[in-house]
Amino acid sequence: MSPRAHFGHETGVAIHKRGGRRQQLRVKSFSIRKSNRNNDSFTGQSNNMKTYAIGDLQGCAHEAQLLLDRIYETAGNDVRILFVGDLINRGPDSLTALRRMKALSASSGGRIEALLGNHDLHLIAVAAGAQRLSRSDTLDEILAAPDRDELIAWLRQRPLAMFVDAHLLVHAGVAPQWDARQTMALAAEVEAALRGDGWIDFLGQMYGNLPDRWDDGLQGIERLRCIVNALTRMRLCAPDGTMDFKHKESDAGPAGTGLLPWFDLPGRKTQDVTVVFGHWSALGLVQRPNLIGLDSGCVWGGKLTAVCLDDRSLLQVDCPEYREHGGKKR
Repeated sequence: MSPRAHFGHETGVAIHKRGGRRQQLRVKSFSIRKSNRNNDSFTGQSNNMKTYAIGDLQGCAHEAQLLLDRIYETAGNDVRILFVGDLINRGPDSLTALRRMKALSASSGGRIEALLGNHDLHLIAVAAGAQRLSRSDTLDEILAAPDRDELIAWLRQRPLAMFVDAHLLVHAGVAPQWDARQTMALAAEVEAALRGDGWIDFLGQMYGNLPDRWDDGLQGIERLRCIVNALTRMRLCAPDGTMDFKHKESDAGPAGTGLLPWFDLPGRKTQDVTVVFGHWSALGLVQRPNLIGLDSGCVWGGKLTAVCLDDRSLLQVDCPEYREHGGKKR
């Protein structure tokens, strides 16, 4: 299958039935590799290959295909495409988006990859029985799909951070105390938990707002929860790096709170690299010398955005308002 496979409605999807019952997924335990993950995670690629990062899909499979077509028309087939997470939920076609992302990743030889976002983790937790669906979720098709176990197993293998060509990619944010090397190492700790035999127990304890500030002395589930919250949930913080989870719909802290976007915190240790993130639709597209924000509100009637990390050129497609900001479907 070519990397130009489509996100559109599928025919001939490979389905493996499991004797009429859902089989518990068993994946080999993940061990952190000794190689330096701070180097480019994709080796052996041509030097002139362009790299694109794409913002939150949230189940907008049709718009994803339009944007991929734009990328191929602009840069040719020899491209690397990295999604910053939240492939699913809230949009109209999460099952197709997830199936096609899985197929694209498998067929691309490492050129197409996706991070885990908070919605992706939510799906894994719901599928494992560790979390309940919420009213605004649009995950029923995935949970009822005959290939759901394969889809969940694939999601569990996705990274929480990538470092590519001096760009650090995360879904939401980076704690101000972390440099790029520590971010990659801490992401690997959570990845090991998700890929190991105790993944369901981990998911059952993953949720919660505390601890809300990173400390190198954190251990156990509190350590992992803090890492997950920074990488997949964080938006605003107090100046000392304490994460705020109350103000989700604004692009700045309310007057008098002292809250700042995580990337404006004084002394942030990732200022020496370019951080690429999504997750914050109220913020919209952000381009600074060392910062790229890519959640341009696709599911809310905004745009789905891709940026070329080599030259900062933008490609965008317009999106219908699949969701009103009150959370209702149109």
